[in-house]
Amino acid sequence: MLHRASTRRLAVLALAFVVLLTGCSQLKSPSAAGGVEKPSIRVAILTTVDLAPLWLAQEGGYFKAEGLEVQTDIGASGQETLSRMTSGQDDLALSTYTLFFLAKSSGGADLKLVTDGTSASPRSNEVVTVPNSPVKTVSDLQGKRIAISSKNAASDVLTRSVMRDHGVDPGKVQWVPMPLPEMSSALAQGRVDAAYQPEPFLTQAAKTAGAYPVIDAASGSTQNFPLTGYGATAKWVQDHPKTVRAFQRAMLNATRAAVDRSRIEPLVVRNAKVDQDIASLMVMPAFGSTLDARRIQRVPDLLQQLGVVQTKIDASSMLAPQAGTG
Repeated sequence: MLHRASTRRLAVLALAFVVLLTGCSQLKSPSAAGGVEKPSIRVAILTTVDLAPLWLAQEGGYFKAEGLEVQTDIGASGQETLSRMTSGQDDLALSTYTLFFLAKSSGGADLKLVTDGTSASPRSNEVVTVPNSPVKTVSDLQGKRIAISSKNAASDVLTRSVMRDHGVDPGKVQWVPMPLPEMSSALAQGRVDAAYQPEPFLTQAAKTAGAYPVIDAASGSTQNFPLTGYGATAKWVQDHPKTVRAFQRAMLNATRAAVDRSRIEPLVVRNAKVDQDIASLMVMPAFGSTLDARRIQRVPDLLQQLGVVQTKIDASSMLAPQAGTG
């Protein structure tokens, strides 16, 4: 009897242990169970619609499912977000691909691209003017003041490319760097003659300043052009491989969910601080997550064609290993 009682007690204890293990495994995501190196990370961002999948990953629980807590740090330009990441203030940064490759070319930082962000869809990024501006057509841009977010950012490179496509000399333009949210008032006040505007600023400028398109910045040589992505220093990627893969998986799942516009618009209203009517009218960029070297190669190739970089850059050398859904 004593032997049977001991056997039963052991069986009960074994069952309880199995149940405990099962409960614990259900509470942990695959990444959490594997122990991401840095559960809490900071990402430098811009308040553009490019961020929609990241906001969805935050609020929809995609980061949490991967054992990550993601905090965002808002910058005024892609150059600023890049600087915050390379200085160590933030772990990753959303910036324009042009700036990532320029940093690589200059030797200023050893960077890796972690996930894709957006590509330009038709009418989602445009050079705009206002009724009282001397600019009416793309030919009028020569010799005028054009607002861009920063030198060699997508706003600069895409505008120069479409000007070149139409026989307009980009060297005879006064480029005026300023934060994207300030461009609408600068146009209305006559401080600039035209401006590069992505969404939601594009639709917002139409409403508040009467801005209208001069030329689609994503046309001609820049049709479907890769615009933004997330990157980190090569050392950070090397030191945090599980964290990188967890971030990639979360962004992949959020990007898939972002095809539902009804999930995106409320996020833009809350995070980009725009009205619901603007969110409902804006043109969405093409969201992406997994990086393709052949597609991204278009960016350094265009930079070389425009003379921004002097030597060819191999885009594949800058891509971090890509994770699947796991």
